Amino acid sequence: MIMNKWLRLMRFDRPIGILLLLWPTTWALLVAGAGFPSIKNVIIFLTGVVLMRAAGCVINDYADREFDQHVARTKTRPIAAGEIQPRQALIVFFALLLLAFILVLQTNTLTIQLSVVGVVLAASYPFFKRFTHLPQIVLGVAFAWSIPMAFAAELNHIPVEAWWLFAINIVWTIIYDTEYAMADRQDDLKIGVKSTAILFGNHDRLVIGLLQLTMLLMMAVYIAGFTDWPAAWPLYLAGLITIGLFAQQQLLIRHRQAANCFRAFLQNNWVGITIATGLMLYFRLPHLTFLATY
Repeated sequence: MIMNKWLRLMRFDRPIGILLLLWPTTWALLVAGAGFPSIKNVIIFLTGVVLMRAAGCVINDYADREFDQHVARTKTRPIAAGEIQPRQALIVFFALLLLAFILVLQTNTLTIQLSVVGVVLAASYPFFKRFTHLPQIVLGVAFAWSIPMAFAAELNHIPVEAWWLFAINIVWTIIYDTEYAMADRQDDLKIGVKSTAILFGNHDRLVIGLLQLTMLLMMAVYIAGFTDWPAAWPLYLAGLITIGLFAQQQLLIRHRQAANCFRAFLQNNWVGITIATGLMLYFRLPHLTFLATY
């Protein structure tokens, strides 16, 4: 199938990246819109998530084309395998950015200005693994950048809670991308690619656990700022479920087996869903209760 190589280049055959970018964007839209964000912004940002994740995958494969040829898991990627030429990949990358920019033009000036930073982050992230063991932090900032953008689009300003959500998502990204990097650690060591998994070494599980605890505490502080206990119960329930999910991830990575580390990474989709559901219930249940009285 001719189109298959282009879909694989944009990683549409592996939607987990779209989901991990989608959930924090959804959190931001729900909070900024008090549970009822504008349909226009929902369409713009959900479509933008797909486009920007695809663009990020394209530029990542372009940047890693020499490395990918030497790794069993990545040597079949279209650029590394010679199915798509690097120049063609760059054309696709800029075309995706253009489409995303057309979308963001439908918002406001502040959101458009923030989108420029988002493009720089998306384009530069793949190159950080060349000279720092902390590319996961850069990825976290890139993935979390949709949060202030969503607040800007909904409110035309960025409140403090947006930056708190932004920080929470950076910590979460470091957690799951370190688990992902644990699965690739041996290959990365051979080819000289840096990551937090390599930096943390035998302390990887401990550091991930501390980051998970940090994220949970940050969530607790954030939830405490919402309202009193009775009304916020969906958020606390989401926090409890997240504790269980993080505990399961620790069990999966305990022997550092590549397949199980990758499973732990994939399981973070449920973390994102859990938090999004908690926010949805928190904002919408009072409205449903009101309607039920009629």
